[in-house]
Amino acid sequence: MKFTTETSTDGVIERDFLMDDVTGVLWTPESPSEFEDEGAPLVLMGHSGGLDKRSPGLVARALDLVARHGFSVAAVDAPGHGDRPRNEQDRRWVDAMFRAREAGESIVPIVTEYNASLAERAVPEWRAVIDELQALPAIGQDAPIGYGGMTLGTAIGLLLTAADPRIRAASFGSVLVYDDLTEAAGRITVPVQFLLAWDDPEIPRETGLALFDAFASPKKTLHANPGRHGQTPWHEIESTTAFYRRNLTPLTPR
Repeated sequence: MKFTTETSTDGVIERDFLMDDVTGVLWTPESPSEFEDEGAPLVLMGHSGGLDKRSPGLVARALDLVARHGFSVAAVDAPGHGDRPRNEQDRRWVDAMFRAREAGESIVPIVTEYNASLAERAVPEWRAVIDELQALPAIGQDAPIGYGGMTLGTAIGLLLTAADPRIRAASFGSVLVYDDLTEAAGRITVPVQFLLAWDDPEIPRETGLALFDAFASPKKTLHANPGRHGQTPWHEIESTTAFYRRNLTPLTPR
């Protein structure tokens, strides 16, 4: 992992990094936090499809976790997103999505196939990034790790959380469900928060309810809100922060 830029604003240190061809950003507190002795929690944030590691909503949540709560946060660009060029197959999927939308056809089969490919490629990248982050003095091997993501970020996060025991709590959101995701949910036993967009025209609520039911975690909560998946109300962001504090810190009982 090579850090390429570093800035500091309002108590938050922001560093861009490059690891092989994976581009990412790490936010850490500028001053020691309340977790100095225990190790500040690290939250991994996965962006939605078509967005990137610096999408406005993701950055707002990251800065809030770092500045107000003393967490560290990391985000990376999924393959073919942000600062990472798309390969030929990814371009074909994206072009097919645009054609389907223009023709008034469903994009669900295309997005499902595309997301499955992206998630399969992203999981080993994320695991390697975690290795590198844990080697940093600002984070360390003992920092409890959480994950958060919506749509594509959920597809990646489900597979990652099922595969990597270092993740101790995860917040997911509405996603186009396919068999691999349901199978992964059945292997996730850490605390889970699931945000469901009740009125999304492209992601049926029934599939979200079935996915929630598939989680093997004995500590899981379902938060359903009106609207589409991009319309998560801020009070749910606050709820997710409380979820991380409850499950990643020693300050409140689990």
